[in-house]
Amino acid sequence: MVISGSITLSTRGEGDIIDITDRVQELAHSSGVKTGICHIFFTGSTAAITTIEYESGALKDLSRALSVCAPSDITYAHDSRWGDGNGRSHVKAAMIGPSLTVPVRDSALVLGTWQQIVLLELDTRQRRDRHLMVTVIGE
Repeated sequence: MVISGSITLSTRGEGDIIDITDRVQELAHSSGVKTGICHIFFTGSTAAITTIEYESGALKDLSRALSVCAPSDITYAHDSRWGDGNGRSHVKAAMIGPSLTVPVRDSALVLGTWQQIVLLELDTRQRRDRHLMVTVIGE
């Protein structure tokens, strides 16, 4: 069985980290799949999907680590070519990735006690509408 769904949400701008665990869990549960996988895919190139303990210290640490890997005070070839100022956003998104696959057991996501699924808004624009595809596969 293969079930597809989507999640649409609005972000507040660069650095926004949104916990989407409950929304993904709802789709996995309503799919009717008892055992399988749930794949979450972000359809864009300036945001990313990952897991983290969704607490302020870990979120600040992640943001700081990303700013070290792709700082705002260096020149990016993307910015020089397109002039849109989000070269670092593309680099950060590529490092983390646009998708995540989570096991499903008993119609529920199999996540660790402190593990949440998050969307990282990495674009330099102030506000964005973001779209995620969720596919649940199993029996």
